[in-house]
Amino acid sequence: MKSNALFALVVCLILVAAFAPLRRAVATEQTADAAAVLDDPSAPVTGNPKGDVTIVEFSDYNCPFCKQSAAALEKLLASDGKIRVIHKDWPVLTDASAYGARLALAAGYQGKYAAVHAALMQIPGMRISKDRMLEAAKASGVDMDRLESDRKAHAQEIDALLERNAAQAEALGLQGTPAFLVGPYIVPSALGFDDFRQVVADARTKMKGDK
Repeated sequence: MKSNALFALVVCLILVAAFAPLRRAVATEQTADAAAVLDDPSAPVTGNPKGDVTIVEFSDYNCPFCKQSAAALEKLLASDGKIRVIHKDWPVLTDASAYGARLALAAGYQGKYAAVHAALMQIPGMRISKDRMLEAAKASGVDMDRLESDRKAHAQEIDALLERNAAQAEALGLQGTPAFLVGPYIVPSALGFDDFRQVVADARTKMKGDK
């Protein structure tokens, strides 16, 4: 990427154990095209589009820790109406993961990304098959005929988005899923509800202090 399209995205690497309280932060610096990460018009957005804190979620539908974090994030959004969530489907585990990502993104063309995303995240276990993902998508209430039509018609756009997501994850130095950008922080770990609340509070404090 051209240098004038890049600027430093300063993030703090927060070391957390899954579902444990946030205790320690180690400052690090990553270079990424922040506008591409935060403002990709093709990336699905849930929560409050005008929220004061943005959470960017990198996830895989075959990742059990992603599923646990998704439930905590859903609870967070229900309790805090000032959060914007940008979903970055990053299927790194299996071919079925990529299939699930394409289903969810295709559903977005009829405004149903959130419904299919939630349905896929609610499938228990790991190594979920394509057939099981398809069943979950159908059960979400999405128009499957349109989904399949959009999945084929927009295949290039969907694959291009997945490639951008992967490139952004690499630029940020992410090693796997789940990973979250929360305001100025990067959290490369699963998070529970209390963890999310704490890092969102920290992000608000940090951003207020930087003004």
